[in-house]
Amino acid sequence: MRTETPVTLFLKDYAPPAWLIDSVDLHVAVFDGHTEVRSRLACRRNPAALAGPLVLNGEALQLQSVTLDGVALDASRYTHADDLLTITAPLADSCVLETVVRIDPDHNTQLSGLYRSRDGYFTQCEAEGFRRITFFPDRPDVMAKFSCTVEADRARFPHLLSNGNPVAAGVCADDATRHWARWEDPYAKPCYLFALVAAKLDVLEDGYVTASGRRVQLQVFVEPGKLDQCGHAMAALKKAMRWDEARFSLEDTATDADYQGIDRVVAHEYFHNWTGNRVTCRDWFQLSLKEGLTVFRDQEFGADTHSRAVTRIQEVRALRVGQFPEDAGPMAHPIRPASYAEINNFYTATVYNKGAEVIRMIHTLLGREAFRRGMDRYFERHDGQAVTCEDFVAAMQDASGVDLTQFRRWYARAGTPRLNASGSYDAATRRYTLTLTQTLAPTAYEKRLAESGQAIVDGTLHIPVALGLVLPDGRDAPLKLAGEAEACGTTRVLSLTEPTQTFVFEDIPAAPVASLLRDFSAPVLLDMEQTDAELAHLMAHDSDAFNRWEAGQRLATRVLLAGIAAKQLPPLPHAGEGRGEGIALGNAWIPDAFVSACGRVLDAGLAGDPALAAEALNLPAEAVLAEAMVAQGGIIDPEAIHAARVGLRRHLAARLREAFEAAWTALAPTTAYAPDGAQVGQRALRNACLAYLAESDAEYLQTAVVPRLTAQLASGGNMTDEIAALATLANLDLPERETALADFYARWRNEALVIDKWFSVQATSRLPGTAAHVRALMQHPAFDLKNPNRVYALIRSFCGANPRHFHATDGSGYALAADVISELQAINPQVASRIARSFDRWRQFDAGRQAHARAALERIAAIEGLAKDVAEVVGNVLKT
Repeated sequence: MRTETPVTLFLKDYAPPAWLIDSVDLHVAVFDGHTEVRSRLACRRNPAALAGPLVLNGEALQLQSVTLDGVALDASRYTHADDLLTITAPLADSCVLETVVRIDPDHNTQLSGLYRSRDGYFTQCEAEGFRRITFFPDRPDVMAKFSCTVEADRARFPHLLSNGNPVAAGVCADDATRHWARWEDPYAKPCYLFALVAAKLDVLEDGYVTASGRRVQLQVFVEPGKLDQCGHAMAALKKAMRWDEARFSLEDTATDADYQGIDRVVAHEYFHNWTGNRVTCRDWFQLSLKEGLTVFRDQEFGADTHSRAVTRIQEVRALRVGQFPEDAGPMAHPIRPASYAEINNFYTATVYNKGAEVIRMIHTLLGREAFRRGMDRYFERHDGQAVTCEDFVAAMQDASGVDLTQFRRWYARAGTPRLNASGSYDAATRRYTLTLTQTLAPTAYEKRLAESGQAIVDGTLHIPVALGLVLPDGRDAPLKLAGEAEACGTTRVLSLTEPTQTFVFEDIPAAPVASLLRDFSAPVLLDMEQTDAELAHLMAHDSDAFNRWEAGQRLATRVLLAGIAAKQLPPLPHAGEGRGEGIALGNAWIPDAFVSACGRVLDAGLAGDPALAAEALNLPAEAVLAEAMVAQGGIIDPEAIHAARVGLRRHLAARLREAFEAAWTALAPTTAYAPDGAQVGQRALRNACLAYLAESDAEYLQTAVVPRLTAQLASGGNMTDEIAALATLANLDLPERETALADFYARWRNEALVIDKWFSVQATSRLPGTAAHVRALMQHPAFDLKNPNRVYALIRSFCGANPRHFHATDGSGYALAADVISELQAINPQVASRIARSFDRWRQFDAGRQAHARAALERIAAIEGLAKDVAEVVGNVLKT
C-alpha cells in the first residue's frame, strides 16, 4: 500500500494528560484568503499524571508566533514537527501559552476544523478537527472553559456564533466594515465540542420555561429563505426538552420520515448536552459511552412521541442491514475497541446502534425505574468529568443492586451472538420446557488482536431474553417458572448467563408457541425451529407488536430462501392466472398461507395501525437475505436474491390486487397534510399498496397504475407522496420515468435536500444500466464531489443500497466505486473511507465477483499517499 503506515493506538496504553487546560480564549478573524486564530491557553500540570512536556496537536497550521507567560519564544524554545508543537522552554507548574496561526478554510475540502461552505464558514471538530484550527492537546479528557471572539466582514457575515452565551458585540475599531462578537461557555468541555459559524442566516426565536421556572431563549439559525421550514425543528427542540425533563429530570420540505428524523436529530443533539457534553468520554475508545447512550435516549424519545412498535421495527431493520454485516465483516469491532488507527473509521453502526442496544439491554435487565436511578447516579457522580464505559455500568449496578459484572463483556466482544432455542410441551404435567444455547463465533477483530499480541476477551455473555408463550386461542399464558409460588405476568425477562440453560414453566394449559426476544431484547441471531403455521399464529396473535412483525419477516425469509436456492425464476403470472397452491420459485412454492397472512396484515392495517401494516408488508431487505445465505453456509448471489424478492412481490401483487386496490382507495387523504402519527401511517400503507400494484402485468401497470403515480407526483400535496411515486417510477422502464425525473428536478432544483433524494432514487433503481447512469449523473451540474451529502445520496446509495448493481458480475459497480474513492480520498478521506466499507463482504461472493472486487481494492491501495482513513479500511478488507 503506497501510503504511510497508520499508527495504531491501544486502549491499554491510555495515560492521563501531563498537562490540563483550564481555559481557552480564542480570537478568530476571518479574512479573504485566510483566517487568523489567536489562542490563549491557561495551562497547568496534571497532578494525577506523570510529568511530561507540554505537547499540543496542530495540523495544516501556519505558525506565526508562540508566547509563554507574555514572553515571545524563539524557535530554539519549542519544536514544531510531525503535527505537534512541543514547548521545550522551562515551564512552571502553571503557565499561559499564546499562539497565533493562519489557516485556509476556503480550501479545506476535508470539512474537518474550520471550512467554507457556499457563503459561510462553519466548523466540524469531532473527532480531531480542533487541531486544524489552533494548537491544543486534542483529546477528550482535556476539558476547558471556552471563550471565543469571532471577527468578520459585517455585510457578508452578519451572524457570528460560537459556544455558550453571547456576552458582547461591536464594530471593529480599526475597520468599520468588520464586526465582532464574543461568546463565553460557562461549562468546561473537550475541544471536539468547539463550534463556530460566520454566515448570513435567518433566525427563528422562541422561549422555553424549564420545570424549575427558568426561562431559556431558543434560536434556530438557517440559510436565508428557509425560515418557513424551521417551525418543526423548533417544536422538536421544545418537545425534546420537555421529554428529557419528564423522563430523566434533565433541564436544559420534508417527508414524513424527514419530520420524524428532524425530531430525532434535534433530540439527539440536545440530549448530548448531558450524555456527551456535561459528562464526556475519557478517550475515543469510549466513544460509545456518549453515542450509544444518546442514541438510546433519542430512540426512546422517538418511541414515546411516535409509534413505539414502528420505531422499534425501523431501528432493528437498520441494525440488521447495517450493523450485523459489520459484525461479520473485516472491520468487525466491539462497541469499545481495544485499538484503532483512525478514529474517524469508528463512527460506525457498531458504536452507535449496537452501543444503543447494549444500553437497552441494561434498561431491560434493570427495569425502567432502576435504570432511571442509575442515570441519576451517573450524573451525580460524573457531571463535568471525562469518564469510561466502566463508570457508567458501575453507576447502573450500584443504583440497582443488579450484578453487571458478566454483562461488561458486551463492551469488549465483537460479533453477533447466535441464540439457539428449543421448546417442548408435556400435556400431562402442563409444563413447557425451553432450552437456550448461546454461541459467538470468532470475528476478524479477534484475528487482529491476536496478530498484534493483544488479549482476547472470551466467556459467555449475559443476554436478556424477553419471552412470552402464546396459547392456541391467541392469549398469552401467565408465566410461572418451576419453584415459583405464582405466575408473574405474561412477559418474562430471562437472564441467559451460561452456554446452555433450561427454563421450565408450569401450569401452561395447552401447547404454546414461544415468542422469544420480545421487543428485540438483545442484538442476537435467533435459531428456533417453528413451523409456518406457528409463525402465522404469532403474526396473528402475538401481543408483542415487534414479534408479530418479526414472525412475518421470518416466514417471508423462509419463502425467499427457498426461491433463492433454486436460482431460476419461472415466468410470472398475469392477472387472473392461478397457480394452484402457489407460484414456483425454482423447486419452492409460495404457500397460500403466506399470501393469506399478508392479506390479514392489510386488513388489520385498515382497521388498526396502518404504519405497522406497512412495515409488515415490507419484505426482508436484500442485505438481510444475503446474510441469511451466508448463515446457511452458502455464497451471496445478488441476482438470485433480487429475482426471488421481485418475484414474491409480483405474486403478492397478482393475488392481492383487489385488496391493495381497496386499501389504496380507502386510505385516500380527506384532510390537509400534517406529519402526525395517524396521517403518517395512512400514507405509509397507501404508498406501500401503490408500490405493490406497480409490480402488476404490463397492461394493468400502464392503464391503471402509472396514471396514479404521475398524478400523485404532480399533485405537489406533500413530499412523502411525491418521493414514493418517484421512487416507484424510477424502477419502471417506461417513458413516464424520464419525464417524471426531469419534471421533479425542474421543480425542486433549488432545494438541496430534495435534490439529494432525486439522486438517491436513481442510484437505487433496479433497472439495467444503473451503474452507467450513476456515472452520467456524476457529470450533472447539481453533483459535486466536494459535497458529502451529494456523494452519499448518489454514490453511497448505489454502493450500499443497490446490491444487485454494485455487485454486478462484470465488475462495473466495483470499478465505479474504486474510481470515486481514488479521487475522493484526496478531497475528503472520511467520506471516501465510508464508501470503501461497501467492499466489506467481498469474500462472501463467487470467484468472479471476488476477482473484480480484489482488483478494485488493490487499485485503491496502490495510490501514492493514500489517506490513512482509507488505508486502514482497504488494508483490513484486503487481508481479512
